[in-house]
Order: sequence, then C-alpha cells, then structure tokens
Amino acid sequence: MRKTLLVASIFSIFASCSTEKKANDFDETLATATSQYSELSKRLPKGRFPKTYHAAKDSLETSDSGWWCSGFYPGTLLLLNEAKSSPELEKSALDALKDLEKEQFNTTTHDLGFMMYCSFGNAQRLHPSPEYEKILMNSAKSLSSRFNDKAGCIQSWDSAPWNKASETEMPVIIDNMMNLELLFWATRHSGDSTYYKIATRHANTTMKNHFRPDYSSFHVVIYGKEDGKVHKRITNQGAADDSAWARGQAWGLYGYVVMYRETKDENYLEQAKHIANFILDNKNLPKDKVPYWDFNAPNIPDALRDSSAAAIIASALIELSDYVKGDESKRYFSDAETMLNSLSSNKYLAKKGTNGGFILEHGVGNIPAKSEVDVPLTYGDYYFVEAMMRYQKHQH
Repeated sequence: MRKTLLVASIFSIFASCSTEKKANDFDETLATATSQYSELSKRLPKGRFPKTYHAAKDSLETSDSGWWCSGFYPGTLLLLNEAKSSPELEKSALDALKDLEKEQFNTTTHDLGFMMYCSFGNAQRLHPSPEYEKILMNSAKSLSSRFNDKAGCIQSWDSAPWNKASETEMPVIIDNMMNLELLFWATRHSGDSTYYKIATRHANTTMKNHFRPDYSSFHVVIYGKEDGKVHKRITNQGAADDSAWARGQAWGLYGYVVMYRETKDENYLEQAKHIANFILDNKNLPKDKVPYWDFNAPNIPDALRDSSAAAIIASALIELSDYVKGDESKRYFSDAETMLNSLSSNKYLAKKGTNGGFILEHGVGNIPAKSEVDVPLTYGDYYFVEAMMRYQKHQH
C-alpha cells in the first residue's frame, strides 16, 4: 500500500511539474517577446513603424504611419508592458502613438480598426484619457465614412487595377471584419447607435456573401457601388479565387467572435463556431495546428506555414471557448493551447537577439504578390502576445 501511495505521489509531482512548465513556458515566451521588442524599438528609426525583417541583409523594412499595420507595433508594446511592466517599452509605445495619431482623420482606408484600435484602444483601456477618447471617436467617424448603404458594408480598398475593381465597384475583404470592434467602442462611448448599426450591417452582409456552404471564406467580394449587388468573388492573397486563404479564415473567425461578444446575437456565435470547425476539422491542418498559408495551397505538405494565421486563430479560439460549454469549450481551448505551444517552440519562436527584434518567424503576407513571404510580421506578433495573455488570464 505504501509503495502504491509513493508511486502515486511521484506521478502527481511529475504531472504537476508538467502542468506548471506549460504555464511557465508562456511566461518565458512573454519574457522573450519583451526582450525582442526592446531590441526592435532600439533599431527602429524615429517616426517609422516596423513591417518586417530581412535576415539576409540584417535590415528592417519599415513604413510611415499610413501603412495598415502601423497600429500593431505600439499595440504589442502596450500589451507587453501590461504583461511584464517594462517602462522602456511603455515609452516606446507612447512615442509611436504620437507618430500615429494623425491617422485618426484618414478616410482612405478600411484598416483604421487595426491601426487605431489595436493601438489607442489598448492605450485607452490601460490609461483612460480624454485625448485617447477623442482620437478613437475621430477614427470611428473616418471609418464610417466608407460605409456604402446600398451594399450594406464598408468599402475596403479604393478601386484600382490591381484589385480588379472598376470605378463603379467597391471591393470588400474578409479582413474588414476586424475593424468593426472600433465601431462598437464608439457606440458605447458616445451613445450614438449609428456605429453599432454600421458594424452589424457589415457583418450581416459579409455573412451572406463572403462564405461558402462549408463556411470557408472568399477573400474579396466586389460590389457595385450603385446597385449594391455582388459582381464577383475573387482572391488577392490566396492561392485561388475559390481557395481558403488561411489568414482570411482567421480574420473571419476572430471577427465573428467579436460580433458575438458585442451583440450577444446567437447567429454570430453560430457563424464563429462554423468557421472554427472548418479550420480545426480541415484535413489539411497540420498536427501542430499551424496552418499552411492557404488550406488549398497546391504544394501541401511542402507549402509554407503561416505563423500569423495561427496566432490570430489561437487568440480567437480562447475567447470562443468562453462562449460555449462542455466538450466544445474544451476542444477550442485545447486546440488554441496546441497552437500556442507550437508557436512557442524553436520552430517558430525567434531566439533572443535574432529576427530583427520580431517575436515570431515564418509569417506569410502575400505569396501571389511575392511580398513578405516566410518572414516575421507585426500582426503575427500582436495576436501571439494577445493570445498568450488571454491564455494566462483564462488559467487564473
């Protein structure tokens, strides 16, 4: 009997250590991420925002504040400061916010949610101020100016030959679901339901026109500006018009999880679950749950993985697990945990002092355009940090 108890005790200790190691690994990963962004902030030229890093030349590629990814850098700094209390990173975040704030009046882009809510939204959450409120409200007004009432959605890019939309047409991309959170904040803050109504109409139109019977999503739907009708469904960043571009599926999943959180409309929860199940049940999802850049990429299993898509999906799944019960909740959380463990491994996580200061390796931006292929990406870092923080809060 004593021998049995001793064996059970030893097993319990080892099991406990294993569990603690899993939680500690994410804490260590956040510490690595903090160190990396300290390095990145030192390398970054004043007034510029990081896009990616080219290892062969040991050089950062940067942008001005108008690039759609500009909000992820200060947003990641703010999240890391929240997690690890780094005055150095907080100062870098505040400097970046000053360079970014003029974009509140930018009406030429649908990406103001990415640009302004991931940055100033976190700043307002952590350090509420009238200045941040004003910037966010102006950003919501600018984003709303792109809403087309006939189509029932927010125009993404302006018409151009490269996006195959004529002057009488408006492209709408699945990514745009990610910008609606800013509009919900604006309604909560101002009491003006206009923003809420725009967000829900956009989500409903997207649900109707972007998704296939299997709940995979087209990347781009092109509407007529005057008739509001669907003219064509295409891709810009996926493998083919009828393929399932991995990051597009991630944007859709995350977007409808947010829609349910903000409205408690069960239709949005069902949509999020359907998208999650398409991803997780897909025969082309690798065992480590880090997807190929497109679920229908022509050279699977040799196709590139997209760490950024995995980070976005993991973050969305953790939140989704809170809105469902039982085995469904356990499955979503467990698969998110698998993704985070994979991203925290040597295969995807950069070693300290490498990768130009970025956190994750092996992100895929736009393979058809041969742009940002198998490189670090700011949005991958942002959602990876967010997902790890959500995981830790969930465990406590």
